[in-house]
Amino acid sequence: MKTNWGKIGLFVGGVLFGTAGIKLLSSKDAKKAYVHCTAAVLRAKDSVLDQATILQENCSDIYAEAVKINEERAAKEAAGEFADAAEECTSEECEGAAAEA
Repeated sequence: MKTNWGKIGLFVGGVLFGTAGIKLLSSKDAKKAYVHCTAAVLRAKDSVLDQATILQENCSDIYAEAVKINEERAAKEAAGEFADAAEECTSEECEGAAAEA
């Protein structure tokens, strides 16, 4: 039987690297780095939420102004239709219909 020392060496090296990695990741310096990274992520989250709130407010304002413009436009069109109807109605038939109303 032939043993493959290369595979055994890789396994032992992996175990040692994993053990050293766990020690490194649980060190005080690593914890300090995790805390700073987490704090940066929380600041970024707050910034994104603030920007989202501002965007929502702006969208609400834009929507309200668009609705107002459409209402004003519809009112002008309705007034224009009545004005056109009044201009067209100059015959005696229209005067009689207006008197009945």
